[in-house]
Amino acid sequence: MRPTVTKAAVLRAFNAPLELTELPLPEELPAGAAIVRITRTTLCGTDAHLWQGVMPFVALPIVLGHEMAGEVVALGSPDERDAVGRPVVIGSRIVWSESVCGHCHGCAVLREPVLCVERGYGFAQRADQWPYVVGGLAEYVYVPPGAHRLVLADDMPDTWAASAGCAVKTVVRAFANAGGVEPGSTVVVQGAGPLGLVGTALARAAGAGQVITLGAPANRLDLAKAYGADTAIDVTAVPDADERVAMVEELTGARGADLVLDFAGAPSANREGVLMCGQRGTHVVVGLAGPHASAVPMDVVMSREIRVVGSLNGDVGDLARALRFLAAFSGRFDWDAMYGDPVGLAGADQAIKDMASMAAVKAVVDPGMEM
Repeated sequence: MRPTVTKAAVLRAFNAPLELTELPLPEELPAGAAIVRITRTTLCGTDAHLWQGVMPFVALPIVLGHEMAGEVVALGSPDERDAVGRPVVIGSRIVWSESVCGHCHGCAVLREPVLCVERGYGFAQRADQWPYVVGGLAEYVYVPPGAHRLVLADDMPDTWAASAGCAVKTVVRAFANAGGVEPGSTVVVQGAGPLGLVGTALARAAGAGQVITLGAPANRLDLAKAYGADTAIDVTAVPDADERVAMVEELTGARGADLVLDFAGAPSANREGVLMCGQRGTHVVVGLAGPHASAVPMDVVMSREIRVVGSLNGDVGDLARALRFLAAFSGRFDWDAMYGDPVGLAGADQAIKDMASMAAVKAVVDPGMEM
């Protein structure tokens, strides 16, 4: 008998404590839909920004959490398959992408589901309207038909799989959109949060000759070094952007970097990133700089023939590659060093605050733990 209600931690007001309550689950499941018991949710910087009200256009109440893995407990139809054709049955452990419509210009013409105009981001789903719960801070969630899913390998930890759902797949897509890493090249990673840390590891694994990571605080930079950064620049110790640009210039013998990836989203990041690029370098914009972003020097973009590339999250293909990356390099990088100890839903409020204050690198919630 499938559940009809779920415990959830609900955000009803920005910067306010999450409310532990029960929410209904959809009574009818259309073909392609599922109900999943969440086994792990990993929190993202976006969750903290949502809680803080940095994205005030989001309508409350909502259930936060868009990185999750879980076990299927109900299906809309008996013959379900994942994105690569494997059977999805009751008891399957899965991860899934944001839902897409399949028929808009982004989906059907560009063949880029990440550009779907109806993409089902979790924070767009109100917790007081059908289907109520798609966010990971709940015991059970509704997975809509358009959310492409992947069955997990038996040896893939739930925590790693959950983080692949946003942080890791976003990094994988950013490197792909950049055209990859040329062996021996210099890569600069802006940001030492989960994206920046995974980006540091991917740059090293892909054959970069020099990896420079910028961010804070110190414990994250220590982890960046463990993940392959040759140099870690503390942005709190070097608060002046032009001084950081000069440091990168010195580290590269005045040539500049071949690839700079913005995983920070700071107001100065894109100006700084372009200035760090050498001739024919590439700057990838992943972070959201906000309304007070510093102007990008277009004369530098032109004179150095710099490519500026946008990269948005990731689709199910990026998710599959993210899982493969985590598995393939599990012996080389200590992925578990990124994650905090799991807490139950009762600890979700503090977990969000820890992400906002950067006390946690990657907070982890197990909604099935006793509250």
